[in-house]
Amino acid sequence: MKRKAGQTRRAHGADAATTEPARGELVARATVAVHADCGGIPARCESENAAGSREAIQRQAAQLAAQLGLPLVHACNPAYDLLLTVTAERLELRCPQRGGPGPLYVDFVGGPLGYARRVNRFGLLFQAVGFRSGRPTVLDATAGLGRDAFRLAYHGCRVTALERSPILFALLQDGLERAARVPELQEHLGDRLRLLPGDARGFLQQLSSFSGAGLRAGVPFGGAGLRARVGAGQDARPTLETEILPGFLQQLAAEDVPDVVYLDPMFPPPKKSALPKVEMRILRQLVGDDPDAGELFELARAVARRRVVVKRHRLAEPLAPNPTHSHSDKTTRYDVYVRPLGREDT
Repeated sequence: MKRKAGQTRRAHGADAATTEPARGELVARATVAVHADCGGIPARCESENAAGSREAIQRQAAQLAAQLGLPLVHACNPAYDLLLTVTAERLELRCPQRGGPGPLYVDFVGGPLGYARRVNRFGLLFQAVGFRSGRPTVLDATAGLGRDAFRLAYHGCRVTALERSPILFALLQDGLERAARVPELQEHLGDRLRLLPGDARGFLQQLSSFSGAGLRAGVPFGGAGLRARVGAGQDARPTLETEILPGFLQQLAAEDVPDVVYLDPMFPPPKKSALPKVEMRILRQLVGDDPDAGELFELARAVARRRVVVKRHRLAEPLAPNPTHSHSDKTTRYDVYVRPLGREDT
């Protein structure tokens, strides 16, 4: 879910220079800062545990700000579009403006995903990726909030999920760490869900050497961490760049080529439509749309052993013409593009 956008909507001076990139061009869209929220922990408390909790939250916020290259603010500052907020419970993305939507965070344990997991409401997704043939290996090239990757891993697929937004990746890491503390989830997931930061195009280009596609390399991939770099000068447009860690892509092997590549790109909403739900509004503000989805699809189709699955709104045009078949409900459609040569059932 993700990508390209215009310039930052408001300028806030040098302190706001480093912001989340638009994902197609790695150019800023929304101004973002990191905030430590110690609410619920008394500021004046004799308890060493309480004091330690405050210090831990503040330390974590400072480390996160340094890692992402974002400003660290000590109060809820409405001058920023979004605040990446460290709390005692989780990491949240908040809109500090009065009347803004509620916080966005990754939750694999409760909420709608927890309910759907308990009643097994994932049928269309499973049909789309091809569960009839067993449990395929899946590359989720646009992880977003990680829900579909989690669902597939929970039900037996080995999933690699890629996310190129450093801020979304931080939210995903936090959500997965909290899920790992739940014994039932830990038992079902095992080590089947691998979360990686970086641009899926670079990852797929590397895998193409094993699939025989012979695609041209050229898009960098951040293998085990992302580092922010601020453009020089007070008026420079800020960027965030992935750091390529030596040897990571070289460790990929033929068995890393996925059976299925799964895409859930974000596109501009229809002009005549109600406001999208809260989390979609925040995501769109953060990362914009995905104008490079067509390029990503072509890479995915060249690499996937069995099929490419594209998640769309039910009424949206297909990302690519002539899907082999589709699965849809009232709101969502999964377009399936089966690799030729008759190697896959539907």
